[in-house]
Amino acid sequence: MNLYTNEDSQELLQSLDRVLPYIEYALKNNKPMFEGERYLTSEELCSILKISRRTLQYYRDDGIFPFIQLPGKVLFRESDIRKVLEDRFRSAYQLNY
Repeated sequence: MNLYTNEDSQELLQSLDRVLPYIEYALKNNKPMFEGERYLTSEELCSILKISRRTLQYYRDDGIFPFIQLPGKVLFRESDIRKVLEDRFRSAYQLNY
């Protein structure tokens, strides 16, 4: 039977202190999936795309971004947003001098 010393406890606590920021980051940035799909709130999507809420509202009103509306909540499927962005991708022009 092994006895744990005070030094062992301190070493364990120091190790946990080093790992804690990574655990907090994972908990903050990991969103649970529903049926294999990730859903974003308006706030999250605005933050990801670096757009204002008004711009996002414009995109919704014009049918650019599909969305799900629930009472008091609007959600966007991540796969839908990716598809819109991929469909609207324009490659850079090559200028020949």
